[in-house]
Amino acid sequence: MRVSSRPTTRGGAGQRGSAGQVRKKRTCRFCESKETYIDYKNEKRLQRFVSEQGRIIPKRITGTCAKHQRLLVTAIKRARHLALLPYVSDAVK
Repeated sequence: MRVSSRPTTRGGAGQRGSAGQVRKKRTCRFCESKETYIDYKNEKRLQRFVSEQGRIIPKRITGTCAKHQRLLVTAIKRARHLALLPYVSDAVK
């Protein structure tokens, strides 16, 4: 049996930055505005959640909740299918 000298902190470790500062929890933009549906035709809004390379930005960076992240991914994929958003940027090609 191995005994560790340092305590395990699972919950509090993610709230601290690299210099030990406590970060504020990001709030979901869609929950604040009380949106129930994310429209795939609103390409300017969806463009915020897509990187310059064309990748979907994860929820841990954008701060969206899990429910709205799923709706957001579906809307981005629909917009890509209809050629409203690019799959890959021109610079990457």
